[in-house]
Amino acid sequence: MRFSGLRVLKEGLTGNKGWQAHWRDAIPKPEYDVIIIGGGGHGLSTAYYLAKRHGITNVAVLEKGYLGGGNVGRNTTIVRANYFLPGNSEFYSHSLKLWEGLEEDLNYNVMHSQRGQIVLFHSDGQRDAIARRGNAMINRGDDAELLSVAQLKRMVPYLDYDQPRFPIHGGLLQRRAGTARHDAVAWGYARGASNRGVDLIQNCEVTGIDIQNGRVRGVQTTRGAIRARKLAIVVAGRSSQVAAMAGMRLPIESHVLQAFVTEGLKPCIDHVISFGMGHFYISQSDKGGLVFGGDLDMYASYAARGNLPIVEHVMEAGMTLMPMIGNARVLRSWGGIMDMSPDGSPIIDHSGIEGLYLNCGWCYGGFKAVPGSGDALAHLIATDRPHPAATRFRLDRFRTGWGLMDEEGTGAQHNLH
Repeated sequence: MRFSGLRVLKEGLTGNKGWQAHWRDAIPKPEYDVIIIGGGGHGLSTAYYLAKRHGITNVAVLEKGYLGGGNVGRNTTIVRANYFLPGNSEFYSHSLKLWEGLEEDLNYNVMHSQRGQIVLFHSDGQRDAIARRGNAMINRGDDAELLSVAQLKRMVPYLDYDQPRFPIHGGLLQRRAGTARHDAVAWGYARGASNRGVDLIQNCEVTGIDIQNGRVRGVQTTRGAIRARKLAIVVAGRSSQVAAMAGMRLPIESHVLQAFVTEGLKPCIDHVISFGMGHFYISQSDKGGLVFGGDLDMYASYAARGNLPIVEHVMEAGMTLMPMIGNARVLRSWGGIMDMSPDGSPIIDHSGIEGLYLNCGWCYGGFKAVPGSGDALAHLIATDRPHPAATRFRLDRFRTGWGLMDEEGTGAQHNLH
């Protein structure tokens, strides 16, 4: 079924009884050309691009729960391409271009809203760093605008510009940045992959990885053994655990990142706003809720919940930046399990075991990377060569020290990225 305005009108007038399921609820086959472990945004987009770009359709996506039930369904939905270092910058630029054509490509409304992102700065040193970042963005073909305080006051008058501790000196605007509806992104990719013959298998937990003579042969699951010539691990915060089934120890720590949403309010925040000194970011959802978050909880954990000190820290940062939100009631919070790499940048690479591929280490950047990550991993699986936009996401950089991409300059401590 294709979506259109006419179809929506027809179904609305006939009781919405003609809609079909978005994807097939597949039963595992004995063997596939490619198995993707993980039914989140990255796994589903990989399956979609394998089928669409490379004609590889004998593919299974195995998800231990339900599709989109992990980090892709519990994040702050920000889409941007304002990275600085070579390696990261061209990848996220590629991903943003895919976002811009995604709804037409999928024939699915992912509610991609290019409302713009403003990154604030609060000192002369930060201004210099932000200006340099903006120039790098422009040099690679993306947009960036350095805003004065006067320009900011016209665009976002509700900020506290004269606070004594973190006075606002200006900001960097990327107009093509924005947000998208997280669950719709998962559903759109699932629908597109299923329509091209990919098997999406839910409630199918991988319990072991079969390797013979240094080559992947398949997986053991709660629904039986499944053979495969190629296998991709795309499980975000569970990367270390699943890789351990193949005898690998990844340079990954898993940390909790909390996010929050308020009651629905009238439209008041038109952009995504990032508070540099307080590590706070906020936007307003289509339902009117203010969606915001801050730092990691700073300790390794597989629990999708957080602790109260970080709740207090995020609320303090929000009130410092924009006191107006103090009257809004927080409805709920949630936690995603972040797979943090030592340099804060991702891994899309061969594992060293023939037929086994890795996609992990996304840190804070996982949602905005969904299209680019799937495209790059599909290219790697299909051709055994890295995608041109992801050549620096090598696993061995942590062993050799060559090609590290410490975007924030915070060193090799996982939780500081």
